[in-house]
Amino acid sequence: MRPFETSSAPGGLGWNRATGTLALLSFAMLIVSLDQYIVVVALPDIARDLGYTAQTLQSVISAYAVASAGFLLFGGRAADLLGRRRILVTGLGLYAGAALAGGLATGPGMLLAARVFQGLGGALVFPTTLALINTTFAEGRVRNRALGIWGGAGAAGLVIGVLVGGLLTRAFGWEAVFLVNVALAGPALLLAFVLIPPDGGREKGRKFDLPGALSVTLGITLIVFALVQGPGLGWFSPGIVVSAAAGVLLIGAFVIIERRSHDPLMPPWLLSNRNLVTGAVIAFMFMATFGSVLYFLSIYFQEVLGYDALQTGAGFVIPTAVVVAGSTTAGQLVTRFGLRGTLVAALAIGAVGAVGLGIAISPDGSYLELVPGLLALSIGDGIVFTTMFVAAATGIPDRQQGIASGVASTGSGVGAAVGLAILVLVATAGLDDLSGEQLRVATAEGISTTLFVVAGGIALTLLVALTRCPTPPEPAPTPVPYQTRRC
Repeated sequence: MRPFETSSAPGGLGWNRATGTLALLSFAMLIVSLDQYIVVVALPDIARDLGYTAQTLQSVISAYAVASAGFLLFGGRAADLLGRRRILVTGLGLYAGAALAGGLATGPGMLLAARVFQGLGGALVFPTTLALINTTFAEGRVRNRALGIWGGAGAAGLVIGVLVGGLLTRAFGWEAVFLVNVALAGPALLLAFVLIPPDGGREKGRKFDLPGALSVTLGITLIVFALVQGPGLGWFSPGIVVSAAAGVLLIGAFVIIERRSHDPLMPPWLLSNRNLVTGAVIAFMFMATFGSVLYFLSIYFQEVLGYDALQTGAGFVIPTAVVVAGSTTAGQLVTRFGLRGTLVAALAIGAVGAVGLGIAISPDGSYLELVPGLLALSIGDGIVFTTMFVAAATGIPDRQQGIASGVASTGSGVGAAVGLAILVLVATAGLDDLSGEQLRVATAEGISTTLFVVAGGIALTLLVALTRCPTPPEPAPTPVPYQTRRC
């Protein structure tokens, strides 16, 4: 697909097929992001109807996270080699079918299987939408604006998921948080055939590195499984130890396989691209910090303030609006102020917001006391989400955009699992023998402490942005090769 470099207005996107494609890809990204947290508010109802225990209920969230994180790299490479429209359509179809199965589930096993396949569908859709954005729009001002819209949809989906989940659970029951995805993904799948040009034949001489794909996918899946289940099963339980060890060995095998492969799954030169590595590291840390806050706020609203599902969802209206505004303007901010300036400012605002929330959260707190911290955190959340993917895409050739997108999105997926695993330990320390009012008070104190840890993590991310994302040099008379451009 030839990148679009011009439009009806300077720096604008115009009204053309590329704009329709951008709308579709942003909508697909919204669907995938939505599902990460749409079930959070419905968890109590799911537990009651399907017989989950307090120890097993978290698996409804972790099953999606494990499958998604493990297959993101695979999805990105498959998009490069097998065709981006093919992989997008396959992912949306798998996602819709799994959502239907989840809505019709009659027991924990069926629901968990549906969540796994939803995660797999999301792992195909996420990097493919990003790769299509990066190959449809030329690098620079136009792509930055397109990524701003795409990023706005993705960042908003994380927050909207909690809001929509509350509304649907209150009105129609927990099944609706799954069935709504069928209504969303189905039309997107059909529009993909209309708006995205057909994939051409496979490039001669390029092969799918199956041994590499299997080793890295299974390795990441096992490591993420160990991280997600470690707090519940015990870090030194046989299952966790074996999973972690096997995952590390498989990642080691992947490195050896890639060195010997004639057409590796992840070309080694990609990791020499400073922008991609920086984007992936920031994506990891972003999801480990910003991305985990929604989970703890939802618990705070329900278990400390006593909100029901609808009230909890309504509590996310303000952050949703701010996140969307921040994400959609991030591309223009990058064009004007550069990647490093935009990232550092947004991370600083986000860190201040996390501290503000940590101070405001208390057993007898109110929603109004949370608003200043929520606003600041949401500004940082929206801007950083888009900007980290702008960084990851800079200087990558079109034929490698899928795998580059897979690297960046894998960073975010693994970061979400690692962050939640660590922060849950912080938030729940000392809660085991408590009940009633003591439990409520301790829960609020634990979440407050967790927000201060999040602020520390964001500050660390800020240091990464300062040291790893240099200000671009003055334009040279001759074009700088893609592989050596810096963010």
